[in-house]
Amino acid sequence: MTTATEQQHLAGPLSAAVANLCTRLQPQVSARTAAGFREVLRRLSAPLQVAVAGRIKSGKSTLVNALIGRRVAPTDVGECTRLVTRFQYGTVDRVELIFLDGKKQVLPFDAGGMIPNDLEVDFDKVSHLEAYLTNAVLRDLTVIDTPGLGSLDDASVKRTEQLLGAAKHRKPDAAAGSGSDNGGDDDDDDELDDTSRNAVAGAEAVLYVVTQGVRADDQQALAAFTAATASREAGPVNAIAVLNKADTITPESVTGSDGDVWKAASLLAEKQAQTLKPRVADVIPVIGLLAESAESGGFTSADADALRSLSKLDDATWETMLMSADIFATWDCEVPAGTRTRLLEKLDLYGVRVAVDALRADPELTAGSLRRTLLNASGLAGVRGRLDAVFRARADGIKAAAALASVTALAHASGDPGERQRVHDAIEVLLAKPEAHQLRLLEALTLVTSGAVAMPEDLAEEVLRVGSTADIGEQLGLKGRPHKELSAYALERAGWWRSFASFGATPAQSRVAHVVHRAYFLIWQQLREQAG
Repeated sequence: MTTATEQQHLAGPLSAAVANLCTRLQPQVSARTAAGFREVLRRLSAPLQVAVAGRIKSGKSTLVNALIGRRVAPTDVGECTRLVTRFQYGTVDRVELIFLDGKKQVLPFDAGGMIPNDLEVDFDKVSHLEAYLTNAVLRDLTVIDTPGLGSLDDASVKRTEQLLGAAKHRKPDAAAGSGSDNGGDDDDDDELDDTSRNAVAGAEAVLYVVTQGVRADDQQALAAFTAATASREAGPVNAIAVLNKADTITPESVTGSDGDVWKAASLLAEKQAQTLKPRVADVIPVIGLLAESAESGGFTSADADALRSLSKLDDATWETMLMSADIFATWDCEVPAGTRTRLLEKLDLYGVRVAVDALRADPELTAGSLRRTLLNASGLAGVRGRLDAVFRARADGIKAAAALASVTALAHASGDPGERQRVHDAIEVLLAKPEAHQLRLLEALTLVTSGAVAMPEDLAEEVLRVGSTADIGEQLGLKGRPHKELSAYALERAGWWRSFASFGATPAQSRVAHVVHRAYFLIWQQLREQAG
């Protein structure tokens, strides 16, 4: 059984049940498998680990800084941005270089309190970075910043793609090419190298960063993130995406935007969600730079004073300056050019406009109120809301499902049929319990979204809806409807899926249908208890 200390750190009852299963099985399996189970137990008692992934220059590290609330991850291309960095809670701020041979070396922060871009060690001998921060956000969420996919030189392309699990197996002379995406028909499986697998191991969820254009290799990277998500493919259970740099979207290029940048970004995010479906639960627009500056202390009272001065310019001058970043920085006005350049670096032109509009509407706005205005305009609250809804609120199920996937993989890797059977039987006993049905549902959802079990499109959509949220109204597709209507619909769908499982489904579909039937029945029971 798990100890009282371990129980305190487990995400919930499902994680505790899987932890107890691992503990019970350890004496019944080989020493190698038992060691793997100990690693599963360690991960179960750790905070939920979210890997932030995306193409180079998509603004991943800027978004990481915004989420953490501290400008600590380097955002300029350098050695550190080519490595996995794990940000986790610590009682003392420190950064450690982890070498390939397991040795560690403390890395001092730079003068600005950030991880330095250059390591001043032999880069080829470094595995990854561990950053420990006294940050409340990291108490229940470990954030893993991964290298950008698609850097400029072929050596970096190969390394970073491998770290993301998206590299195709290449022939020895492939590096002689231009380094551009080959787009070929290579059918080899994507996989992580051993170093990267160890560095990213334990990430149970993925936050994928895209910009205006979703590319084919964005989808491939999500599909290939299996090793980084504890042997489970990225899907709506454990992955969301953000449309970063939303302020760079030209509203006129998006039908229905009515010339509004944020509306254009929201419409484009909805379109990208369809493109990336079913790999992600949602795509949320965000302006990472604005969020980082407003949330991590980058926006100062001096910046507020400069913006206040700009708000007093006459309309003709102001509108001219807003035509482009170059004109804004070089136009002759009383605010020094260097100050305006600094504002662009922190807020970009969109953020400057938002701030000045706010000050013109209320000249008495304090620096703190202006910072909050910018934070609201960044869309970070929406990202955090989805992180909470998709990841934090369901951390118990996500971690337990990832742990079970790891347990199953360890048993299969042992090569001992008897050991595999013992583990399989123990898992089946666990999954048969009513309280473990969420794990069955997550498993069914993964089977359908990955294409392992083919379902008609409308039924696949329904499985996706029921399994992708914990909100009953959203599960039923009837959010905001009366309690009685929800209850009747849940019972109706429970009956339909039971009939489908018995009469209209293939054997594989039938297994999924039984799980969905049970999910609807449990929802109906829950609604009935609430009414009583």
